[in-house]
Amino acid sequence: MALRYASPINALVRDFKFNARPRAGMLLCELMQDSLPSPPFDAILPVPMTPERARDRGFNQAHWLAFELAQRSGLPLLEARRLKQGPSQRGLNRQARFANLAGAFVVEIPPPAYVAIVDDVVTTGATAHALALALRRAGVQRVDVWAAARTPLVVDDV
Repeated sequence: MALRYASPINALVRDFKFNARPRAGMLLCELMQDSLPSPPFDAILPVPMTPERARDRGFNQAHWLAFELAQRSGLPLLEARRLKQGPSQRGLNRQARFANLAGAFVVEIPPPAYVAIVDDVVTTGATAHALALALRRAGVQRVDVWAAARTPLVVDDV
């Protein structure tokens, strides 16, 4: 269950994401771990970041969260590769976000049947959708999204 991306959670996420604060990341990880389904996933897949974005930010927050959650739960950590280097999703509307990520990811190693995509924030679901399609093409039967926060739905953006 993702938390609402509003105060104070949005400040916590921003502190983790843009200031690389491990204490904020650990708190988000604790909150996410409390929502682990039973039975759990077979594996965890972090949202991949473009190399340029990772270099600019200094780390991939989704990978950091996924790695911590995998360590705590004993679940394997999978990797996907980003094929398409489009513009940032920031500032794009829902339709543009989905178009921007169409065919953007590939999963090259055969994954297990039930995989959770891990991200810090889900906005429109475009990234999770593109990754879920890549997982399904690789043979996954069930895909869930496990995020720390979810932005409120904006009716004008639908």
